[in-house]
Amino acid sequence: MDFSVIIVIAAIVLGVIIVLRLLAKPIRFIFKLLINTVLGFVLLWLINFFGGGLGIALELSLFNALIVGLLGIPGVLLLLAIHFLL
Repeated sequence: MDFSVIIVIAAIVLGVIIVLRLLAKPIRFIFKLLINTVLGFVLLWLINFFGGGLGIALELSLFNALIVGLLGIPGVLLLLAIHFLL
């Protein structure tokens, strides 16, 4: 093999490693947001299922699930507060 071919292959491998490391954090954040949104949707469903008899009902929407996914339990409390205030 020619020395210039080895340098080109090494540069390509190094470039791929750099790109993957740069994209790792955004991909991890998006994956975490997706998991939290799904868990938020399940939590909203549980609140509607068990809170229906008490008059507590929150809309099952992507927006509400994202709020719960981003904020967690404080997001649920925020949605409940908005529900009772409006």
